[in-house]
Amino acid sequence: MFPLCKTENARAHSQMRKLRFQVAYDGTDFNGWQVQPGLPTIQGTLQDAIGTIDGKPVVVVASGRTDAGVHALAQVAAVVIENPIPADNFRRAVNRLLPRSIRISNVSEAAFDFHPRFHARRKTYEYRIFRDEVCPPFEWRYVYHHPYPLDESAMIAAAPLLEGEHDFSAFAASDETDVLRESRVRTIFRSGVAMKGCKLIYLVTGSGFLKHMVRNIVGVLLEVGKGNLNGDDVLERLAPGCVIKPGPTAPASGLFLVSVDYE
Repeated sequence: MFPLCKTENARAHSQMRKLRFQVAYDGTDFNGWQVQPGLPTIQGTLQDAIGTIDGKPVVVVASGRTDAGVHALAQVAAVVIENPIPADNFRRAVNRLLPRSIRISNVSEAAFDFHPRFHARRKTYEYRIFRDEVCPPFEWRYVYHHPYPLDESAMIAAAPLLEGEHDFSAFAASDETDVLRESRVRTIFRSGVAMKGCKLIYLVTGSGFLKHMVRNIVGVLLEVGKGNLNGDDVLERLAPGCVIKPGPTAPASGLFLVSVDYE
């Protein structure tokens, strides 16, 4: 075959378009975001639905991977397709093909160089701990049920100690990217614990997060609440060269990706 001339290349490229969208999901029945052969994942389910509309396989890229059982209120993702379907019709069509536990919204055209992960500037996560003795059946999928004694005031006091720029190695699970020796320094802009009704809520906003980082932070804060650790122990885990192993890791069910912010 002869190579396409410049005009034909431009015409072929003009048929492609990148769509940016938000996606909310209940992660309970999925093995996380990233595609895994033979396992239900958020990315795989989205790619199957969008690929059906576009008539060929597609790749959906998100602002980051969430673990098995973790939920999202407003994950940001993007996909390149050829189908000229208007953005709002695309939203309706994809949602018709998706299970009820995944919904996309706020679809818009995006520049081809937009990348949901590399262009993200801040992410906010929320972790929900249900404190009452009896957890309602409509709550248990979306909280960590912990009705046992906790010094909640100690947890509230310890949470802001994580704010600022730190090496979070002592809060990060091992990852396949470790071989690349990527920096584990992140900036936390806000870290706070508050009681809201019968839930103890941990809210954190940062420049980015490492694998299991938020769940490990919550696990350490719970140890503070139990009286096993104190504020100095939290700071020790942020000290340069800290060799304390990460953990304990709080269950995935209570964690939500709340929002992703861009310039």
